[in-house]
This record gives sequence, structure tokens and C-alpha cells, in this order.
Amino acid sequence: MKFFLFMALLFAVNLSGFSQTKKTYHIKRTHKAPKIDGVLNDDIWQESEEAKDFTQFRPEMGIKDTVGIKTIVKVTYDDNAIYFGAYLHDDPSKIMRQITTRDNFGQSDFFGIIINPNNDAQNDTEFFVFSSGTQADAISSPSNGEDFGWNAVWESKVNIVDDGWIVEVKIPYRALRFSNEDVQTWGIQFHRQFRRDRSQYTWSPVDRTKGNIGLYNGELKSLEHIESPTRLSFYPFTSGLVNNYDGKTNTDLNFGLDVKYGITENFTLDATLVPDFSQAGFDDLELNLGPFEQTYSEQRQFFTEGVDLFNKGDLFFSRRIGSSPSKEAELNDNEEVKDYPNNVKVLNALKVSGRTKKGLGVGVFNAVTEKTNATIRDTITGEIREEVVEPVTNYNILVLDQQFNKNSSISLINTNVTRDGNFRDANVTGLVFDISNKRNTYNVYGEAKMSNLNLDTGNSTGFSSFFRAGKSHGKFRYSFDHSYADTKFDINDLGLLYRNNYNNFGVDFTYRIFEPTKKLNNYFIGTYVNYKRLANPGTYTGTSFGCNFNVQTKKINNYGGNINFEAGKQYDYFEPRTEGRFFIYENRLNTNIWFSSNYNKTFAFDASIGGATYFETNRNTNELWFELSPRARLNENFLIIYSFDFSKDFKDRGYTATVNDDIIFGERNRKTIENSISANYTFNPFNSLSLTFRNYWSTVDYKNNLFTLQENGRLNQNSGYQIADLEDNPNINYNTWNLDLSYSWQFAPGSFLTALYRNQLFNYDNASTDTFGRSLKTLFDQPIQNTFSLRIQYFIDYVSIKNIFKKPIS
Repeated sequence: MKFFLFMALLFAVNLSGFSQTKKTYHIKRTHKAPKIDGVLNDDIWQESEEAKDFTQFRPEMGIKDTVGIKTIVKVTYDDNAIYFGAYLHDDPSKIMRQITTRDNFGQSDFFGIIINPNNDAQNDTEFFVFSSGTQADAISSPSNGEDFGWNAVWESKVNIVDDGWIVEVKIPYRALRFSNEDVQTWGIQFHRQFRRDRSQYTWSPVDRTKGNIGLYNGELKSLEHIESPTRLSFYPFTSGLVNNYDGKTNTDLNFGLDVKYGITENFTLDATLVPDFSQAGFDDLELNLGPFEQTYSEQRQFFTEGVDLFNKGDLFFSRRIGSSPSKEAELNDNEEVKDYPNNVKVLNALKVSGRTKKGLGVGVFNAVTEKTNATIRDTITGEIREEVVEPVTNYNILVLDQQFNKNSSISLINTNVTRDGNFRDANVTGLVFDISNKRNTYNVYGEAKMSNLNLDTGNSTGFSSFFRAGKSHGKFRYSFDHSYADTKFDINDLGLLYRNNYNNFGVDFTYRIFEPTKKLNNYFIGTYVNYKRLANPGTYTGTSFGCNFNVQTKKINNYGGNINFEAGKQYDYFEPRTEGRFFIYENRLNTNIWFSSNYNKTFAFDASIGGATYFETNRNTNELWFELSPRARLNENFLIIYSFDFSKDFKDRGYTATVNDDIIFGERNRKTIENSISANYTFNPFNSLSLTFRNYWSTVDYKNNLFTLQENGRLNQNSGYQIADLEDNPNINYNTWNLDLSYSWQFAPGSFLTALYRNQLFNYDNASTDTFGRSLKTLFDQPIQNTFSLRIQYFIDYVSIKNIFKKPIS
């Protein structure tokens, strides 16, 4: 820990300066707001200063824009909003303008406005307008990247003209966080991308070889006497649900409210008072044979929007909130579980977040879930009883994140889960630092985390750390890292940790280009070495090394590959599912190559193929996988993508069961086929129809003769165990199908009507030798779940309502 703090201090006091020439724009106030119609004929546009002379930074740096592709931007403001008018010169026949849904870049040219009211180079608010008229927005920081889950309500209009296209934008102050100083200077940057060749230009030049991109923002000066408005927005909604499964139909009608409130000019409260997640998508279910938890991505909007601060240190996994209960039902003799809930209802959730002018970010998250019971039946008397398997539970996160030097930060994070009654509680605290020297040439990153669990058996305290230091500029870069977690480190009440008990070391070397060659836009080559041990006992577990590369050609085709070799004996302490036991495998080699063609074309495709093998005596295990995903952009409105994934493991070896004290392994063939289709027809930026379909099928077929795992980590191939000796047949036929058809209409700013139909089928049995056709027939014999839902959400802005009722001045 002392070493981490010493290295952080060493970088923080580096006196070498980083300087760059910033462009400046002097904004002029307007007394008459421009009409957002895509026509730059308002008086203020004739009087405003021009932001021009854009410079390319991708794929090549330093190229000035020419007459035919000139970009000219003008900016003005009033008491309510800031306005932008941009004339983007081009040949209209070359402008790409695929119509997509919000936040989907697609194959369209775009114009981007990057605003940083604190002018700190680390907290940008991004607004993009595409040539199709579609909008996208995000909040961005160097440590968390771009978060497009964040959404604001703002106006834009696009107009295609004879010599290019015009963009007008109105961004209300409610969409931004800024102080109430009389005179302000904001960070500002403008981006323009030509989709046809992926070239991207900025108003203030960018050097991609070092530093985060926010360091190169220009400055917007002369903003005077603006005040952050009362940032209070309401999102009332109603949803109706009809669900039919196995002859039973259930209906549900919900009314709820989400609220956004600006507590101060820099801090915002987001609350969902009556949560409704009825339209969250299906999880992409897969068969899991491994020893670690299977997880899925978050699809509930409240938990994906504006959570950048809470993701510091990777201690927050939002799927924990409202997931399955934390306790199994305790059964007496002759009892069985009649009903065990799959998830827990979320009663409410709120987030408070923001950042002061001096760079201190504060985030508070809180959610409450309701008490949940399992239903238990006595098999003799038929008596029914209920048992609490999850009490009322409170989830809380507190984050303090201090930024400095425009490129560094130190964060303190605490997560807490408190369950009512005699249930486990959890508390985790983490310290995170991400520090670059002022010249942005070297970086150190570190984490120190401590978990504390309150269990029936007493308290359990664990520790984890991570440290990385390296060169972060230029073509050639390198880094060293160390990661550690003891056997008691556990963050899984509110975080996600697949495993603990490790003490690993890694070294990475990379080389990339920033200037295109004759045939290539860019390429990247990386190599690495990883050395792994257990934390307790401190024994060696394995070594791996490898390399990877990716390339983009002048024709916007991308390809790449990787190769990884686990050299010598590898000691797997997790596959046996028994503490202290390990399984040895040797010399595993895996490799993969991939190709992605230019999406600008009507027809394009992605493809990859890979495989693995073991150079090990008495083992003949091989793996093969490939993926093919063609896509057709039939016109500016319609895109369809098909994906086919196939994988097969030949004579794989893995854990099967435990019989008495014997750990049973089996040799198995596994085959997986996944077919999926997504189709989107976007009528205009406000109306879209989408279809997604997925069928996932996987079979696992074991040889009849099984192995036992010996104390030395090797398998006894003459154990005498056969499949019939096991309590459960390990052969598997796993098949799942789901289909979503949805229509979305933005009928007013921030207001949506969404209609959704979905169905789902699932089957799990032991028919591991069935063909795909027979397995599909069995799947169709299962009861199908049909769901239809309709949701209407309306956006209400307090300031707009207040202005309606203002008396006109006589």
C-alpha cells in the first residue's frame, strides 16, 4: 500500500509541463433565440464569430480542411439555452445518412459538440447530430470513457443543401451542470466525421499520441450572467402487460414516476419512485459448465444511465439489485419447495451525483428491495408455509472522486448492503488512483479494496489490490501490473467477482502507428506475459504469453488476430469445486483470426475462426469455433443482420460430479450453435420498428467411462465410475429461443410510446445425441411464453410549465 502511494506521489509532483495551443471562441449573447429549423437566416448568425479551420486527427493528424469540405460553426446564448449553427460543406451525393435510432451512429456523417462547463479536460458532455437527423448524447471522462446511457432532452434540426448540410442545435441549460459565476469560460470542441472514409476533424487540433482527448478542447469565453435553471423534470409513465404461459394469462397495469432534480447547479438527483422494468430485454441465456457464476448485462435504463461515478473501482454490479434471493429455503423432513422466486422486486432507487468547480465528484446511490418469500409444501400433510428468503434490503454506494492536473484522479468508494433481520450484511471500501504526469507520457493506476461480511458465523474481512505503471505516449508503449486478492475477499453482494485467491504479475508491450501508410490507416501489435500464483497458499498456478494485432486498411476493412500459449503445467484450483484441490492441464495453445468488411457498403460481413489444442501426453483435446455475420443495409431506413456461431469441443475434460469424497471428471464432446437475427426499420429519427430473434442450442455428450481426480491433480482413467453411477445424468441438451418485436415512437421531446411483443421457449433434457432438427422439434413441444406490453412515458419540464403560466409583461 505504501509503495502504491509513493508511486502516485512521484507522478503527481512531476514538474514537467504539458502545453498546447488552445483555440478560443468569444460568444455573443442574443436577445432573440434562433429558430431551430436548419436554416441559418437568423440575425444572430450573421453577427456571430466563426469557428473554422478544422484539422484532421484520424486517420492522419494535422491535415487542414479544404474548401469543398469546410466546416463553419457559430455559437450564441440567452437566458435559457446555448445555440449552435454549423454549415458543413460537402458534395451532397457523398454524404452518408443512414436513419437510425437514438445513440446509434450507424453509417452516417456526424457533427459533434463537446462542452465542458468546468473546463477541467476530464468531464465532457457530448452532443452528436447525424446527417440523418438522429441525435446521440453522452457524458465522458478519461477513466470511464463515453457513457451513452445518459440521455438529455435537447433540440436539433438538419437540412441537406446544394453544397453540404446544415445543423442547428439548442441545448437548454437544464442539460448541463455549471456554476453560477458572473463570467464563465467553458471548454468547447467540435467534431466532424466523414463516414465514407472515417476521417474525423476537430476545431481545436488533437494529438492522438498522448493524453486524453479532453485536454485538446478549446475555450468558450464571454459567457456572462447566466444562471443554472431550476432543473426539475418529471417522467410520469403508465404500462400495461399481458402475459400468457402454459394456458394461464396474467395482466398487470402500472403507474409510476421518475424524477430528475437539480439540487444545486452542479448536483442532480435521479429517482425512480415506482420502478417499472417490464420492457427490459431477455438475457442471452447460455449453458455454463464452468466453476464461476454466469452473469448478464444490465438492461434496465435507470441502472445504465449516468452511473459513471458509481463504476469507479468496479465495485458496482447493478444486476445484484433485484436479482434472486440471497438465501435458499431451509426444508424440514418431507418438505419440498413449491415456489421459489427468481427475483426480488425493487421498491425505489435514487442517485445523487455531481462535481464541484474544484473537481470533487460526489455520488450517492441508494435502492430498496422488498421482503420476498418462498412457498414450501409438506409432501405428507399438504400443509403450505412461507419462509423469508430475502428480507427488506438496502443497497447504498458513496463515491468521492477528486480530479486534478486535468488528467488525474483519486477516488474513495464505499458500498453497503444491509439486510433486515438475521441475514448477511456486506460492506466494501476501495481506494483508486489514476495519475499521469503533466506531460501525459507516463501513468500509474492502482486499487486497494477491503471487504467485510457480517455472517452467521461471524465477520469475514478480505483484501484486494491492483497496480499498473507504464508509458502512455508514443508508438511504443509498455506497462507492468500486479493483482492480488486473498481468500476472504468478497464483493458479490453489490459487486461482481468471479474468483479470489490470486497473486498475479503481468508485463505488456505494444506498438501502434498514428500516421497512415500507403495501404493502411492504422495498425496495432501487442504482446504480453502473465505469471500466476495463489495468494494462499502461495503456490504457482501457471504462465501464459501471447500476442495480438489489428489492422485497418485504406478501404475501411478491419482484420486482426491473437495467439495465446499457456506454457507447461497449469494448476486449476477452481474446476474441481473443492477447496485445496487442483486439476492439471498442460501446454494449451489457442488462436483466433477475424475480419470485418466496410460497413459503408450495402452488403458487409464479419467473420472469425479460431481453435485450441493441448500438447499433453495421453490427451487429445481440441476446440474449434467460427462465426459468420453478414449484414445488409437495404436502404437508409432498413438494416438486417444475421449471425451464425458454431463451436465444438472434442474430448474436453472437466468436472462432472462429486460422489462421496471422489471428485468425478468426464471426457465429453460439446457442440454449440447459435442463430440470431436483428432487423431495424427506422421510419425517421422518431419512429422505429425492430425485431430481434435468437436460438441457442448446446449439447454435451459424455463418454460412459469417467475419471477420478487424484490428489496430485492428475486423472485416474481406471476409476471404474460410469455415468450410471451418478445421481444425475450429466449429458445435456440445452435449447432456448426468444423473439422480440418492438415499436418506438418519440411523440414529443423526451416522451415515448413503446409497444413490445415477445415470446420465449426453453428446454433442458439429457438427449445429448439429438440432431438440431429433432432438438428444435422438442423445443417447439414446450409451452411458449407470450408477452405483450405497452408503455407511455411523458417528459415534463418544470421551467417550461412555469413559463406557460407567467403573466405577459404589459
